[in-house]
Amino acid sequence: MRVKSPKDFWAGLMFIAVGLFFLIGARNYELGSAARMGPAYFPTMVGGGLAVIGVVVFFQSLVVKGGKVAAFPIRLILLMTVALLLFGYLLKPLGLVAALTLLVVVSALAGHEFKLKEVLVLAFALVILSVLVFVKGLGQPFPLWPGFLS
Repeated sequence: MRVKSPKDFWAGLMFIAVGLFFLIGARNYELGSAARMGPAYFPTMVGGGLAVIGVVVFFQSLVVKGGKVAAFPIRLILLMTVALLLFGYLLKPLGLVAALTLLVVVSALAGHEFKLKEVLVLAFALVILSVLVFVKGLGQPFPLWPGFLS
């Protein structure tokens, strides 16, 4: 067995694994029918579909020549994880404005090019939009500023 497309090979395995995860997780619930769907119906159908797609992609990787797997972007994953953790931990003590600005700046460091002016404009627009949608529109009780400024 020779793999001609490593990218499709690993993608197929990933689809199969995720599909089987949902199939196994849904087996303890009632399936029902298409007319009267039970709680396991949707995850079973989606999991089965993903597994079938995974099998097709997996076997296609053995027949059709394709691209190689790209390098694992560990820096990008670490920076995005740090940005999200910072936002979660700093939202209450620093407020929405500062936490969201830090989220945008740290996330932008994961990109290929970093231009501070563009990042700050994006952060400003996102802060305004978030305040309008979540605080004013939906009435979420997010602190906007750090406690010592309020």
